[in-house]
Amino acid sequence: MNASIGIQIVPKATDDREVIRIVDEVIAYIASTGLSFFVGPLETSVEGDFDELMDVVKNCQKVAAKAGAKAISTYVKINYRPNGEVLTIEEKVSKHHK
Repeated sequence: MNASIGIQIVPKATDDREVIRIVDEVIAYIASTGLSFFVGPLETSVEGDFDELMDVVKNCQKVAAKAGAKAISTYVKINYRPNGEVLTIEEKVSKHHK
């Protein structure tokens, strides 16, 4: 595993409930990839191969649009080590979630 991302999808929608519904569909898509992920209050962290994660970022836009978002703002943080391993989600946060 040479990369991890933090991704925040902010769909343009009619109200907060609709935003949550669309974001929930995006999270369901991320879960369907089989990649390790962690949902936080402002973003979802996902870890895996860099190229696979870039496809996830792209597909999150398509899922949000298909779910009804009129426009989507996406904020992505990328931790990439082309020749090594990144720390896992578990290594980064487990001590804080007991």
